[in-house]
Amino acid sequence: MNQNLFPIFLFLASFSFAQNSDGTKRFTLDVSPFYGSILLHNPDITHLITEHPSGFILGYNQKTFGDKEWQQLYNYPDTGYSFVYQNMNNSTLGENFGLYAHYNFYFFKRNLQFRIGQGIAYNTNPYDKNQNFRNNAYGSHLLSSTYLMLNYNKENIFKRLGFKAGISVVHYSNANFRAPNTSTNTLAFNAGFTYTLDDDEEVEYIRRKKEKVIEPIRYNVAFRMGLNESDVIDLGQYGFFIFSGYADKRLGRISAIQLGADIFFSNFLKELIRFQSTSFPEMEVEEDTDYKRAGLFLGHELFINKMSVVTQLGYYVYYPFDFEGRMYNRIGLKCYFGKKVFGALTLKSHGAKAEAVEFGVGIRL
Repeated sequence: MNQNLFPIFLFLASFSFAQNSDGTKRFTLDVSPFYGSILLHNPDITHLITEHPSGFILGYNQKTFGDKEWQQLYNYPDTGYSFVYQNMNNSTLGENFGLYAHYNFYFFKRNLQFRIGQGIAYNTNPYDKNQNFRNNAYGSHLLSSTYLMLNYNKENIFKRLGFKAGISVVHYSNANFRAPNTSTNTLAFNAGFTYTLDDDEEVEYIRRKKEKVIEPIRYNVAFRMGLNESDVIDLGQYGFFIFSGYADKRLGRISAIQLGADIFFSNFLKELIRFQSTSFPEMEVEEDTDYKRAGLFLGHELFINKMSVVTQLGYYVYYPFDFEGRMYNRIGLKCYFGKKVFGALTLKSHGAKAEAVEFGVGIRL
């Protein structure tokens, strides 16, 4: 992830979490050591899977009790921040230190906890063409990182001390901000403890009457930008610009569907086209091939407080240069500043192959 974009993500996440500051407050800490394996999602990282990575996850959580309407809609989740340390137990890959904003969602009488965290990690030993050329997973010190936890979670078993155990998945990638970027995914087993920082008096959840949301079709305009690089090492980083327009229709209080179009100005493709046309004539790429692309997409938006999770699946209708196929997908976060203006941080990819982290602003009319 672009190191200049991460503070923006933290601002968006902190702005959303700050909405929970009113009303009842209760905080917990948790620590979960883990031990696992790197998944072979790409044969190019086979040489890097030699040992079992290990580490720990620290979490700081604020509980919600329904002071805001959205909290009841999601069964009173926790908001929080976390730190993940992972030793890859491979000298080529080094170690990762990550900071995240996260949500904890609860199921089955709050005994099953699902956490999703998004943040940034620092890798101690990224790719270097002279000193560490075997590390084709991490092309930069700073990496975008996502982690998931599915745990049995039981608090206050003995006084304020509780227990949790389950499985975790930790993903590291720089989203082609700098090549190489094969990335890693770790599947791990974790077990640890929770500690309630406040008194253990029972707190009642606030229950509100659920009201329907009826909205007309809304129209959105968004502008996205960032930096990325092709998979050819040292070909250079270039800026990109994306113009998007789409309509959305609310399906209820928590979700909406989208239909729209994107126009892509991806300057790294200019250099890739030039490189392939001059260095690999057998690929039959013309030097004057247009680098621009245009696509149509269908999407979904899941609203959580002032933030929302966006997922989109698109198809290039204008596609003069073949790069990773005609299908593309986008996933990320939006934060609303009022009812019309929003900021967004999204990852655009082709299947599991990331192309870019996009920073965007937009208006919903």
